[in-house]
Amino acid sequence: MEGTKPVNKKLAAALSGGAVLVLALSGCSSSSGADDKKNDALDTWAKQVCDGVQPQAKKIEAANAAIQKETSDNSSPADVQKTDAQAFQDMSDAYKAIGAAVSKAGAPDVDNGQKKQQDAVKELNDLGASYAALKQQVDKLTTKDQAKFADGLKDIATQLDKLSKSGSDALKNLEEGDVGQAMAKQPSCKSASATASAPASASPANG
Repeated sequence: MEGTKPVNKKLAAALSGGAVLVLALSGCSSSSGADDKKNDALDTWAKQVCDGVQPQAKKIEAANAAIQKETSDNSSPADVQKTDAQAFQDMSDAYKAIGAAVSKAGAPDVDNGQKKQQDAVKELNDLGASYAALKQQVDKLTTKDQAKFADGLKDIATQLDKLSKSGSDALKNLEEGDVGQAMAKQPSCKSASATASAPASASPANG
């Protein structure tokens, strides 16, 4: 019988893959050297978004760390359930808050800026909804039967793995080119990037 411990490790690995989604919004893959004069408006936009992203990146990292911790202890199913449910709720709230920050900032001053912004907000809200749904699934798991609980967690880990690999395409589109360069200059995005990448050692980051 597979216990909850190895399954929760799969959860943690899948979750750290999800940190890449935050990296997509923190300019980690951009290079500097853009024409600074034309980027004043973009810099203002990037600062607003990055300042909104930073506290949420920390919240996502804390949720990651909580699940990682449960993998290293001999935790009871009830403890794992409580921790995972709270982590998914926090991640749901964080992605929705990042979506709200991008929405509030308005469209960046680039080609197709409005469409890129709207697509990214939709993607972030969808992610928030997905984590909320996972939280509900964890809440419904039975903790009295460890084998059944492990099977339930396995199913959630599979979904989480798909979620972590699924599209951050809209976010990447939003932060390509001049937008990414403007974001890369923001101190709050640099720290959000460092925060989000910290737990990503369990799976390859592609941010």
